[in-house]
Parts: sequence; C-alpha cells; structure tokens
Amino acid sequence: MLKTYTYPKYEYRQPDEQKERTARRYPVVIVGAGPVGLAAAIDCRLHGIPVIVLDEDDTVSIGSRGVCYAKRALEILDRLGVGERVVGKGVSWNVGRTFFHEEEVFNFNLLPEADHKRPGMINLQQYYLEQYLVERAQELGVDLRWKNRVVSVQRMSDQVRLTIETPDGNYGIEADWLIAADGARSPIRKQMGLEVEGKVFQDRFLIADVVMKADFPAERWFWFDPPFHPNQSVLLHKQADNVWRIDFQLGWDADPEEEKKPEKVIPRIKAMLGDDREFELEWVSVYTFQCRRMQEFRHGRVLFVGDAAHQVSPFGARGANSGIQDADNLIWKLKLVLDGKAPERLLDTYSAERIAAADENLMNSTRSTDFITPKSKASRTFRNAVLTLAEHHSFARALVNSGRLSVPAFLIDSPLNSPDGDEFAGAMVPGAAMDDAPVGVDGKRGWLLDLIGNGFHLLYFTDVAERLGSRLDELRGLGIDRIPVEPVVISEKAGAVAGVRVLHDLQHLVARRYDAREGTVYLLRPDQHVVARWRKFDAHRIRSAVARATCNHS
Repeated sequence: MLKTYTYPKYEYRQPDEQKERTARRYPVVIVGAGPVGLAAAIDCRLHGIPVIVLDEDDTVSIGSRGVCYAKRALEILDRLGVGERVVGKGVSWNVGRTFFHEEEVFNFNLLPEADHKRPGMINLQQYYLEQYLVERAQELGVDLRWKNRVVSVQRMSDQVRLTIETPDGNYGIEADWLIAADGARSPIRKQMGLEVEGKVFQDRFLIADVVMKADFPAERWFWFDPPFHPNQSVLLHKQADNVWRIDFQLGWDADPEEEKKPEKVIPRIKAMLGDDREFELEWVSVYTFQCRRMQEFRHGRVLFVGDAAHQVSPFGARGANSGIQDADNLIWKLKLVLDGKAPERLLDTYSAERIAAADENLMNSTRSTDFITPKSKASRTFRNAVLTLAEHHSFARALVNSGRLSVPAFLIDSPLNSPDGDEFAGAMVPGAAMDDAPVGVDGKRGWLLDLIGNGFHLLYFTDVAERLGSRLDELRGLGIDRIPVEPVVISEKAGAVAGVRVLHDLQHLVARRYDAREGTVYLLRPDQHVVARWRKFDAHRIRSAVARATCNHS
C-alpha cells in the first residue's frame, strides 16, 4: 500500500586472487560494509589510499536499524560526499518532547542557535544511508567484495593475512592494515580471542517500523508510563517514506520470538494510534541494551571501529554516530603512517581518543538506561517524582533522562593537543570539533566546515585581509617534514589575497564562535578538531603543534 523502498542486491564477482591463485597485498582492507566500514573506505579513497571492503552479505541492512544521525555525523558525511543526499531524503528535527502518562513534562531543542548548515538530527533508515555510501564508494573506486566472508586472521609484525570464503571457495590476501568494522558480534574480534567488557541490561524493547500517513510533527516523542502501554516506556520517531519508528519497552521476562509476531505487535500499535488508522508493519525486532567496549581499539595492525569496538543502548543515537566519528578520527592518521610521514604510535592515539569518546557515550547511555528502566521500587519512585515535578519546576527538568542525545566528542585530554597559552572564552578549546558558521567565498555564501578538512589548516583572523603584508610569506611556508598546513584567512571584510584563501565572516559569527580578534590563529586537524589556538601568530609554535599532532615530536 504505502511501501516504496526496494532493497538493492549487489553483484558477487569472483576475486582475481582466487582466479589467479595468488595472494596480493593491499594497504588497507576493511571488513564490514555497514555505515562505519563504508565511511572509512570512502575516506581512504579521498586520501588516495587503495582499499578493499569485504562483506559476507550482498545487500544493505534489512530494517531501519540505525535511525538518527546527529549534526556532527552529518558534517562528516558532507565531507565524504553523501551529506546532501542524506539530508534531502531524511526527516530533519531539532525538538524532543517527553511525556509522563499523557502530560508533557520536558522538551529540548538540539540546535538552539541559528546559522548552522545542518540540523541537530536527521532521521533516516539505515538502508538508505548504506545505499548512498555504497554508491559513493563505487564512484570513488573502492573495491567492494560482496559474499566474501573472512574465516581466518593471521597477524604478523608487518601485515595481516586473511583467508576469505566465497561461493567459489577460499582465497587469501594480505593487508598492511586491517580495519574491523564487522559489528557488535565481530567475527574478527572473536577469531583474535578478544573480548568486550561492560554491562548487559536486563530489559527488552520491541522495534516496530510502521508505514502510515500521520500528521504528527517531525519531533522525538518519548512517553513514560503512557495509558496505552502502562508501566513501560515508548518512543516515536518519523522517518522517510511515511515510516514511523516505534520502540515499546517490554520487560526482561518477555519472550522475544512471541513478541515479534504480528498478532502481538499490531494490538500494541492500535492501542497507541487508535483502531481507525491504517498502517502496515515494515520491520519488527526485539533487542536488549548493552553498554560495553574493548579494552583497546588497536591490536597491532588490526584497528577496531564502530560496534566492533564499543556498543551502547540505542536511546541517545550514539551507535552509528560514534562509529562514523571513529572512522573520521582514524583514516587521516592511517594516511600519514602509510606515507611514512608519522610513526605508527600515531595510531595509538586513535585508540586513546576514541576510548575516551566511547567512555563518555557509555556513561551517558548507562545513565539513560537506568532512568528509563529502573530496577528497584525506590529508583522507580524517584524517577516518577522527577517526572511529576518536571512539568512545573526547572530544577527537575535537568534530571529527566529519556536518552542524552549524541554530541561531538571533546578530545580535551588528547596527547595531540597543544595546551592554551593564551586566554580564550567559548567552546572551541583544543580537542573540540569545529563549530560551523556562514562565510562568503568568492562572492557567494558558503559554510566554514565545507571548506576545512582532509588536511591541516590554520585559521588567521583579521579585519582586513589585504593588510597582511609580510605575514603572507610566513603563512604560505607553514608545515613540517612534508606535512603542509594550509592557511585560511577569516576576514571581517570581503577581499582577495594572492595565493591564500580568504573567507568573509558574513555575520561576525566565526569570530564570535571562536572568540577571535585581530591576529588570532587556530590550528585544525584533518578531522576538523582544534589542535591549538593563540592570540598572536608564531610560526615556531605552529610547527611545534603540528609535530605534536602527528607524533613527530621527541
């Protein structure tokens, strides 16, 4: 009736290594063609790295699965070349509402200030995101191998040897570096005898993707103890193609196989929506919460990303969003190591930085889960008291937790940062992901984040770009040992300077968000995180910060 999506099937082709009975060696091999593995593959190609992706399936994921993609992930997807398609197809939203029984007790806005390119969140079924990423990967020449299942991993000091099973039998390849993006059950992790540690919550939730025409607003609605599902919680999200995602809390004693049956699911939905609304079930699943991670994300020449490395509960949209940030953190470092421009220990900082981010996600996810699913009478009484007070008292609203939503990781303790030597205000501290703002580019309106990334950049703030004079030669000569730093001048007035990009700060928002004044400089990493900032230009300090950010310092 309403269904529109047709799952694509991708062609299996017998690998050349199997035909020729030879084992070739590749710089990077990625296992897993989900959003994180595909994002990593695309980023490899954007950095000029040949890459193979192995996946045991031949289609995109079945069912909506990951739904919510946060602003930071969308900015990364912009850099990868698929952001526009995701935003164009998805449902944008910024507002979330929380209800206790039938009364709204709390709401939030993910994007309280204007003039950002991307919204706080996009809802889009994971199969669309994967399709767009596959098509982009194919466009960039990624070697995508479907129906290729890794059955053996042999680690050596300078490479990884893989045995791969296909419909035509087994074959072997070698990789300088292996990226494991093979999901929460990660066969690579199991073959290597590695574990994830943490907590599995004793509760079950039903996911129902419902196709229907409804006039509900594009907002996140969360109910505690609603009359249509008493003593439990419910979450509602709008997706593309008139698909609505509904999560029903079931309790630990629920039988997963029974609860997935249409005769059990449909009455729950009718109780929520009313008997008269026409709808179809698109996909149904039952899941449990897990908040776990590996001890380390790098094991020699094997690097774990996404759910293979860490798992969180779905409330808060921290799974795929965090995994996409994993890939964003990893690939620029891997490129420098492959090119011999940085030592291998730079990859240890991938593990350190993303473990810190994972721990923050795990903490927030665990707190959300404890609030949503209290496990004692006392904790339930406390939660219900908070919800009752929240409708009228602001102090209680801060305690309401229906899922703290994904935000960018602030890598403030990263060893790659250079500490502030000058006083600054605002959020753009070393380790922060860059804030966006509108800028003028060659007389046209653009966005700061669209113009920064894939390399080291230095923002230099000045009222009038044409006054730079002798400083231009210093700006053009930045960088260390074949690692260039591209200068970008941020000017209050539109202008042009030969050999240097000049961005017009259209509304003074770049300067305001970066607490910048005349002569302020910011050093930025290829993944758009702040490395360092100073009130005055100093070429020696900048080069030292680049060396620190690439582990080229003594």
